[in-house]
Amino acid sequence: MDNRDNVVVKELNSLLEGNYMAVHGYERYIQHVKDPNVKKELQRIQQEHKQNSALIAERIQNLGGVPVDGPGFKGTMAETMNKLKGTSDDTEFIVKDAAESENKGIKMAEELVRGDLDDESRKVVEKILDVNRKHVSQLNNLLH
Repeated sequence: MDNRDNVVVKELNSLLEGNYMAVHGYERYIQHVKDPNVKKELQRIQQEHKQNSALIAERIQNLGGVPVDGPGFKGTMAETMNKLKGTSDDTEFIVKDAAESENKGIKMAEELVRGDLDDESRKVVEKILDVNRKHVSQLNNLLH
């Protein structure tokens, strides 16, 4: 693996950590939401984040790297802070919080696309961005 691939692997692992944060965040939302239709939608979105994580991990392996297997230190700290502040059982709060978290993840991934990614990795990230943008729309539709 050359130096450029090392940089790409590092950036993709950062994105992978963010995906693991999303999976864990959706687990918390799913545990607290009472509305069965919203719960089903949150579960579907969580599954898509798991699928995205698999795509990223596969790309990292194809570059000769080792994918991370969790949200990393920063992600673990963020999860701990979220647990300390607690989660509301209010469906509207949960859906808005999920949409806000998706938007944060999208911004992070957009910065990666502008970075040092090779063409194949960029395609993977752009595919994931498309899915995550749909998540925001789907979450916003739950509020109307």
